[in-house]
Amino acid sequence: MKTSPLFFALMGIDFLLLLLQIQGLSIGYSEALIVYGEVSPLQLLIHFSFAIFGEGDYALRIPMILLHLLSVTLLYAISRDYVTRESDRLWIVLIYMLLPGVISSALVVDNAGLIIASLFLFGYLYLRYALWALAILPLLLWIDPAFAYLFFALAAYGMYRKEYLWGIAGAVFLAISLYLFGIQVGGLPESRFLDLLGVYSAIFSPIVFVYLFYVLYRRMIAKEWDMIWFIATSAFAISLFLSFRQKVPVHTFAPFLLLALPLAAQTFLKTYRVRLREFRGRYRLLFYSAFVVLVINALAVLFNHWIYRFLEDPTRHFSYSMHVAKELAGALKADNIRCVDAADEKLQLRLRFYGISQCDDVRLEKTSTANGTKVTISYINRPVFVGYVTKIHKY
Repeated sequence: MKTSPLFFALMGIDFLLLLLQIQGLSIGYSEALIVYGEVSPLQLLIHFSFAIFGEGDYALRIPMILLHLLSVTLLYAISRDYVTRESDRLWIVLIYMLLPGVISSALVVDNAGLIIASLFLFGYLYLRYALWALAILPLLLWIDPAFAYLFFALAAYGMYRKEYLWGIAGAVFLAISLYLFGIQVGGLPESRFLDLLGVYSAIFSPIVFVYLFYVLYRRMIAKEWDMIWFIATSAFAISLFLSFRQKVPVHTFAPFLLLALPLAAQTFLKTYRVRLREFRGRYRLLFYSAFVVLVINALAVLFNHWIYRFLEDPTRHFSYSMHVAKELAGALKADNIRCVDAADEKLQLRLRFYGISQCDDVRLEKTSTANGTKVTISYINRPVFVGYVTKIHKY
């Protein structure tokens, strides 16, 4: 059975669903910092999109969606080396698309999406062309300091397998990365270990994360240490080590674990198919449970505005930091206001993206004022933001 049409249909549905999400999102503060902050590879990509489509929400997020689709395509190609059936590759891709962290990286302007696509590109080049994959190491070094964990894995892999070209290349690029960017290790022993595991579980969903951990451990015991295993395990082990002394930026480590999805699928399918049909029940239960949880998580993201109906405090919504700003800017413009003093650095920068500059003539405050005009932003008939606009008269 040819699965190519199904794969492209899956890609098309994924693209449309992500595209539909853009209208309900506002630029976040961290995204605004990327757009208006220091020059970076991701900023150059976003500004290139602005040059083509004009500055706006779609131009802001389409590059991330395209990077996501590229990573899906590369994962589909990588999976060929780990599973035999074409249908199995489709399941790997579908599960990848449903992972909460992957949906987030496909929409949020953050280096995670760029890291995932670049890392999958390296994995694909390694599996297809072996040493030719070394050619993109300078590009990875430029893209993000997080690739130091990849370089460490290459050095460890080269030493273990006695493939010294890999070892030397990994060690050299690791040294360059540490020299240019360093690595933050500090703090007092306070153990963020459980926090780290909690964030990993949120990114992958609990069942998928536990199974990934099991697969990495099982392959370690069995000494099935290929390049992909080294990359995923090295990053995961380093994150665990750092968590004993400091808060770990999990979004920089999670992409390396994503690369282990084909390993997990290979282990699961071998374990499942080696058993007689009547003894496969618990494996089917494990798979269906994980899949149902992923679908529920995906629906929660796709219909996240409805969650406000069940929250007393709207600011506790997981996407609140990426809501309100666009609608607030629209309400201000409807009142012919083009600039405000938001008294909030983060909100001020976000409003800038929607054409509201900073000035002293109009104040936007969250507390009621005598001369203030009330502005309410609501989702699904549920107020999520209330502000008061006061025009300052100067004499």
